[in-house]
Amino acid sequence: MNYQGGCHCGKVRFNVEIDLASPITCNCSYCVKRGSILAFTPAQNFTLEHGADDLSEYRFNSRTIQHLFCSDCGMESFARGAMPDGTKMVAVNVRCLDGVDLDALQPHQVDGRSR
Repeated sequence: MNYQGGCHCGKVRFNVEIDLASPITCNCSYCVKRGSILAFTPAQNFTLEHGADDLSEYRFNSRTIQHLFCSDCGMESFARGAMPDGTKMVAVNVRCLDGVDLDALQPHQVDGRSR
């Protein structure tokens, strides 16, 4: 399905084609504090409509995931990275998608703490 989404203040907005059938939560040190529900899509299914100049980047641990957040409101609505095979992907914070019924989702937990 196609969704619109963005940060809290609205400076960062995007359009994404993404399947919400298998979202995840993660228990790594970053995700557990952030509280995101994540869904993944190939990079070509994601379009940043506006706010590129308002994004700041954070990387930790292996420094392979580009966590991007609005420099104004601090919201991380998406991150960029790659699948194990090298395919570029975007991890979308489902909580930042417009009109999604979060109670209808059934995310499974990933043990990122052990990786």
